Amino acid sequence: MTPLNVLLQIQATGTAVADSTLQVAPETVEMSYWEMAQKGGPWIMIPMLIMSFIAVYIFIERWVAIKKASKEDTTFMDRIKDYIMDGKIDSATNLCQQANTPSARMIEKGISRLGKPMNDVLVAIENVGNIETNKLEKGFNILATIAGGAPMLGFLGTVIGMVQAFYDMASAGNNVDISVLSSGIYTAMITTVAGLIVGIVAYFAYNVLVSRLDQVVQKMETRTMEFMDLLNEPIN
Repeated sequence: MTPLNVLLQIQATGTAVADSTLQVAPETVEMSYWEMAQKGGPWIMIPMLIMSFIAVYIFIERWVAIKKASKEDTTFMDRIKDYIMDGKIDSATNLCQQANTPSARMIEKGISRLGKPMNDVLVAIENVGNIETNKLEKGFNILATIAGGAPMLGFLGTVIGMVQAFYDMASAGNNVDISVLSSGIYTAMITTVAGLIVGIVAYFAYNVLVSRLDQVVQKMETRTMEFMDLLNEPIN
């Protein structure tokens, strides 16, 4: 056999192998996120979508409210002190109303109780502080419920999907196709993925808001102590 014939035979063999590889290579099946969501079923995915919208709305709305409550004039307490020392109670009250923050409303309540026992003043301020904190916490319980409930709802969808997959497999009898079982399994797992995504996002959103609220509450407590110290200062 001549070298030319050997080269031609090697080339022909390589071409045949390449053609067989192309024929055997499996087709890659791609699925969009929308198709995955549809596979999860409307009875599970629609509530998931609603919960995700609610969680995002609560997070944005509470973030704006808490951020607004945390803003305060750095000279606020100094001006309150000057007004009270000068006997300008009405000016101090007007300043609190203009500030319109939780801390300012607490100080305004304390000013309205001037002349009464110190314990009564402190209790009145603390009551207003509790009311303001409850206002800022509005929606937190819903966010916490979504964080815990979404994964459970997703797992419920997975269990239902697995039951359906095994039922289809049992109904097929001896003609069981592995594609039927695998399709049912990945369809069932989609609901768990969706539930975990919604739950994780709601969980982090809840903790971020709690952290921000703690900062506001700490500032409110600081203002309360400054006001009480002001009332305890001796008059020169």
